[in-house]
Amino acid sequence: MQNYKDKTELIEEIKKRYFLYDEEFNDIKEEEKDVLKPDVDKTPSQNISYQIGWTRLLLQWEADEKKGVEVKTPTPEYKWNNLKGLYQSFYEQYGSYSLTEQRELLQKQVNEIIEWIESIDDKILFEPEQRKWATTPAKWAVWKWIHINTVAPFKNFRTQLRKWKKNQI
Repeated sequence: MQNYKDKTELIEEIKKRYFLYDEEFNDIKEEEKDVLKPDVDKTPSQNISYQIGWTRLLLQWEADEKKGVEVKTPTPEYKWNNLKGLYQSFYEQYGSYSLTEQRELLQKQVNEIIEWIESIDDKILFEPEQRKWATTPAKWAVWKWIHINTVAPFKNFRTQLRKWKKNQI
C-alpha cells in the first residue's frame, strides 16, 4: 500500500486520482450510464455509486464518532461478510441520480474529505488507534482508511471505466 509523508501529500494524491477518475465520465452519455458491458462488472452508474457510498460512509463514521455515537463498520445493517449487499444498497440509493448529479455528489464528498484531513492533526491521521471506528486488529491509521476509500478505488475503478468504454456490446 502506498504511504504518505504528510497530509499535503495525501490530499494531493486524492485530488489527482479523483480528477483522473472523474474525467473518465466526460464522454459517457447519460443514456449509457446503466449499460453493463462484457468483462466489466459494473455499469458507470454503479461504479460511481460505489464511490459515493464509501466516501459517505467514511465521512459518516467520523461524524458519528465526534458526536459520541458508537460506529459499527461498515454499517449497522451490513457486516464485512456481506459487502455485496452493501454495494447493492449503494446502487439503489444513488443509481436513480443522473450521472451529472452523481458526479456532483462525489465531488462534494471528496471536498469534505479533504477539508476533514486539513482539520485534523498528524497524530490522528497517521498514528493507529486514534479513532474507534478505525481501530481494527490490523491497527490501521485513519490515513489508510481514507486511502482505501479514495485513492485506491479511484485508480482501480478508473481502469474499469476505461475498459467499459473500449468494450462494444
